[in-house]
Formats: sequence, structure tokens, C-alpha cells
Amino acid sequence: MTVHGTWEPAPAARWEDAFLSGNGHHGALVFGDPDDDRVIVTHHTLVRPNGGEQARPPELAAQLQQLQDRLLAGDTTAAESFTDGRPLQWVQPFHPAFWIRLRRPPENAHGYRRSVDFTTGETTAERADWTSRVFVSRADDVIVQHVTTAGPRLDIALDHRLPGAPDGLGVGHGALLTPEGALLSLRARYPGSDRAYTGVTLVAVTRGTCALAPPGVRVEGAASVLLLTRVRRHTGELDVTEEGRALRALLPATGQPYDTLLARHLPRHRTAYERVTLDLGGDPAERALPGSELLRRTRGAALLERLFAAGRYHLLSSSGLLPPRLTGLWTGDWNTAWSGAFTTDANLNLQTASAVAAALPEVTAAHAALIAGQLPHWRENARAVFGARGVVAPAHTDGESGLVYHFSREYPLHLWTAGADWLLKPLVDHDETRGERDPATASALAEVARFYEDFLTRTDDEGHLVVVPSYSPENRPANASWGTLNAAMDLSAARHALRTAAEYHPEHAERWRALADRLPPHRVNDEGALAEWARPGLADTYDHRHLSHLYGVWPLDEINPYDTPDLARAAHRALALRGAENDSAHGHLHHALLAARLRDADRVADALGRVLDGDFFHASLMSAHYPKRDVYNADAAHTLPAVLIEALVQSTPHRLVLLPALSPAYPTGRLHGIRTRFGAELDLDWTPHGATAVLRPTRTLRVELRTSTGTRPLDLVAGEDHALTPWTW
Repeated sequence: MTVHGTWEPAPAARWEDAFLSGNGHHGALVFGDPDDDRVIVTHHTLVRPNGGEQARPPELAAQLQQLQDRLLAGDTTAAESFTDGRPLQWVQPFHPAFWIRLRRPPENAHGYRRSVDFTTGETTAERADWTSRVFVSRADDVIVQHVTTAGPRLDIALDHRLPGAPDGLGVGHGALLTPEGALLSLRARYPGSDRAYTGVTLVAVTRGTCALAPPGVRVEGAASVLLLTRVRRHTGELDVTEEGRALRALLPATGQPYDTLLARHLPRHRTAYERVTLDLGGDPAERALPGSELLRRTRGAALLERLFAAGRYHLLSSSGLLPPRLTGLWTGDWNTAWSGAFTTDANLNLQTASAVAAALPEVTAAHAALIAGQLPHWRENARAVFGARGVVAPAHTDGESGLVYHFSREYPLHLWTAGADWLLKPLVDHDETRGERDPATASALAEVARFYEDFLTRTDDEGHLVVVPSYSPENRPANASWGTLNAAMDLSAARHALRTAAEYHPEHAERWRALADRLPPHRVNDEGALAEWARPGLADTYDHRHLSHLYGVWPLDEINPYDTPDLARAAHRALALRGAENDSAHGHLHHALLAARLRDADRVADALGRVLDGDFFHASLMSAHYPKRDVYNADAAHTLPAVLIEALVQSTPHRLVLLPALSPAYPTGRLHGIRTRFGAELDLDWTPHGATAVLRPTRTLRVELRTSTGTRPLDLVAGEDHALTPWTW
């Protein structure tokens, strides 16, 4: 087994250990049990109505000036009354659709193995008498399952009875015999709602018979069975006959249907997955181990290789219609933690942090689609809460609504104004990488700038603008309440948004840059650390999982060891003082990303080690939010590739940094296919004796090259490969 897949010697006993496949729309969790073969079907649109679909942002704009007056006057608890009195309301929760269940009489055959191939998206389970293969097609948007040597009897049904399914779910089954086998359907109407979802499965039987066996069908004597499944969320009733006709149209007139469907899927999936590869010189014997065994060898290079590959695979597979949720595209439980939503104040950007450098524009496009679909709601947030033009992003969204309504006294997320810049930053990075500015990104940046024009109206005694109210997710000063003044993240976001919007819109550049220049500088506190709140007198709270105040270090380039060494030292001190609070995976890996930017290889290794030693990964190589595999969550799985890339390669539009934070534990390796923000593809190789790199630029320009041997200019010519001769790292 190469690093581009994983395997297990037994079926999945828990849904968390099921192997995953997805196309960014549909998802599949595959158990691989020969006698009770189960596949859980998911879809990005499956969110349960809970009133959130009608929720609105609070109408607070008329109270804003009074709040600002009180905060500026020193009332540290003033923001606690800036509310319309509503209780905390969660966004609509993400949930699974149903099982596809294939039952057959138990047999005592041997030689079981299940695996997932990251290069194809296929999960395979096989035993001496049976094989099942599943993938989710990017070409045809369908879940494909192919069972060979089905045996004397196979019972097939769609089953909604997953953990947490509500009692009031209105479920109806349908089964119809067809020339190729059967058409199965399951419709589930949400309690107290006109919304529903319907799953349809086409069953195509080879050399066997098919008979109705409610709620499904019984297949006997078949050599193989092919299942094609889709699920739709809708209002009213879905035309199952038409859905079946569409599935039937996918079957080729000649040849093997499974092979034909896979061949259509592979160019889209394989091409994306294989753009970037990492080789850390892992032990071949360890590379051959099942994932569950490899996870016990927490310091082996083979483990990091496989987790890097799995992270890219899962990130790609969960991105399409939308970017990854807190659980990616998968869940086996209706009671998914934190609604299985998109938490945008940290988690979403951390999960997608590798997309630009690791050459996954499919992920960036999904991220852009989420933003584009919600901009009207972002405008409503700015108007309702702040009485401003422009846009304000929510800290939580279910993918449907971008309105701010999830907030409380302890989590006053409606005060967070940095979100639009934070969420647009990956799109700006993508534009830099490809050398073109997306008009949609340009338009959104202009709206962020307009918000700051209306919002930044108050000044301090020195004439600096004040961000008031201000909020640092999801922390509070040690001596004040959550809503306060001049959070470091808010200052970085406002400066970056205004200056970036000015670059995209020269006609407004002078005005927006002047506004950015009036913002106050960051503050260094008495302990030599970058303060989380620049307002004098606000004390830091260090033991917290979020690191929002270091936004200027990562992903921004505002604070770095080269241009702002004093601030970089203060940021490093702030990082050193930061506690882990509740051991959240996203906190550890955010810490590692920041440490890499600050060239602290030991701190990167320590943060990674806390995750690897903490038992955060399931046998599926999907991860958990807390140690000991507590709470299924994609943060660690999706963010880990970004940490490894940042330790090896960093770029800006004018700078390339090679091997800034590589651990000596990995003295040999290759990272190929990385995209830089100055428009060059990069292959990097290193050994104990030195390192080499090859750049393939698409633009002619000069960049600053930084390696362990020093700094020098690097002149690149579009279309001409540029080899960097060996240097000692």
C-alpha cells in the first residue's frame, strides 16, 4: 500500500471508522461488512429545519452610538446589553439521509480487507467470496456501488433509522421492479415543516432475479449488483419516476457500467488529487500497515505522509457545492456537534488553509460559492446591526442562511466585524497565485471597504480610529466583558481589507488607504507579547483555544520576521504564553501554522505532536475535535496538510521562503507541485546534505528568496524553469 490510500483488516464497527468518499455534493460512509453491507448517504444540502430558516439578524443599529459612547467612556460591560433579548439559537443542523443496506446470509469465508484509494476515490471491501466497491462520481453526481458474487440471496433496502433520527420524521418507502432490476425510494418529511428529502436508488442486476421484499427488494442468484443513488432536499413532492429515469440514463449501452462510470469520474478526481505529493522517506514496512496500526506509531514519517494524503483527499472530496463543514461532508448521527455547520471565525479557514498552495482550486471555488450565495445576507447583517453599507459575515452558517442570529452573552458573535476579510483572504490568495483578479472577489472587497467607511467613525485622544464595538473570537479580556475595543484581529482585518480593496479598485485607493492609515498600531503588553486588544488597560486572557489576535501573522503577511521583526518577536511571545484551554484540534494546528510563519520548528513539532499523541484520528483517518477521538470533526484531518506545507514552503507575491520550520525528525523528503502566490509551481527536495528546488513560473518578475543560507533576489522568467542549486538547510 502506498501513502495514497489506507486499509483495515476488519469492517467498520462505528460510523466514525467508515471509509469516506464524496464529490462535494453527495457523501458516502462505507462500512464494508460482507453480511450487512452499509453505506450512509449524506448531502451538503441536508440541514434540518429548526426555525433558523426564518431567523433574522437583530435590529440594533439605533442603539449603536449609545453603545460606542459607553465603551469609549470605560464601561467594560456595556456590550452585554447590546442585544434584542433573544436566546441563543443554533443554525439548522446537518444530518445524514439514510443507510443503503445490503444483507445476505452469513458465511465463514476468510481473507477480509477493506481499503480506500485516494487517487480514485474508491472504497473497496473484499473477501474470498465477495467484493464491494463504492465511489461518488464527480462527473455524474451519483453514489455508485458495485457488489460482485452477490451470493444466493441479497436483501437491499433504504433505511432511515440512523442515530438521533427524530421520532416525527414522516417516512415513506417505495419499491418498483424495472427491466434492469428495481427502483427504490425513501422520502422523509421533517417534523412540522413542508420541507423533505428523497433518496432514489436504481438497482441493476446481472444474471439474477429481483423480487419485491418491502421495504426493499430481494435479489437471488446474481453474479453482480450495481446501485446508483442520489438524494434531493425539496419542498412538495419529488418525481421519483423522473429521478429513476435520470439514473437509468447513466447506464452505458455496452460495456461494464461500473468501469464506464468510474472512467468518467477519474479525470476530475485523480487530476486534482495528484497535483501535489509529499514524501518524507517513510519506512516501507510502516507504509504497508493498516491505518489503525500506523496511528499508534505517532512519530513515524509514514504516518505524516498518510495523514497528509488523506487530508487532501478528504478536503477535495468534501468540497464542491459548498466547502467542508465541521464534519466535512459526512456524519452518521442526526445530533451532530455544533450543528455540523460552518464555523467561520476559525474552523473553515483552517480546514481550507492548504487549498491554494496545495493546488486545489476546487476547494477555493466551493469556498467562493458559499460567500457568493450569502452576500445579500451579509448586507442585511451590516444594515441591521451596524446601520452601515457593505457586508458583515456571520460566525456560524448552515450553508443556507448567512444572517447573523447565532449569538449570546458569552458568545456575542454579532459583534464580530472581521469575518468578511477573514473569509475573503483565501480568494485573494487564489487571485495572486493565478495572476488574475476575480471580478466577484473585487466586488466583495469593495463592499467590505464600504462597511468600514461607515463603521469606523469614532476616534481616540490621539486621533486614531477606534474599532468599537470589537470582539476577538471567542475570547474576552481578563478585566472586561466580551464586547470591547480594538481587538487585534479587528485592526488587522480592517487594515487588510481597506488596503486590499484599494489594490483592486484604484479609483478608490487614496480614500481607502487613508482610512487604513488612521487605524492604531498593535500594542505590545508588559510581558512583551502582542496584546489581544490594542486598547490600553485591557488585560490578556492567555488560556484559550483561539488565536485570533495573531491574524496578522497567519494568514496575513502583516507581521513577519523579515519586515516587522519587533512585532514578530511580540507575536512569538504571545504564542508562547498561549494555553491550549480544552485541547481542541483546531487550536493546536492553528498554533502550528503561526509557529511555522515565525520560523519556530520546535513549536510546530510540539503542536503536531499533541495532535498525533492525543488520539485524534479515527481508523477512517477522519479526525475528532478533542483527544481520545471525542466528537467527529474534520479540523485536524483537513488542516494538517497546511501545517506541513507552511513548515516547508511559504510565499507572498514578492517572497519565497524555503524550509522555514522543518523538523530535524524528517531529514529527507520531497514536496512537489506546490503553487506560490507569485505564480510559480514549485518542486522541493531535501536530504541531510542539502536541498534543491525547481520553479516553473508563469510570470516574469523578481522575488526575494530566503533560505537558511541567507537572502537574495530571484529573477524568474515566465515559461522558463528555474533550478535552485543545492544549499545547506
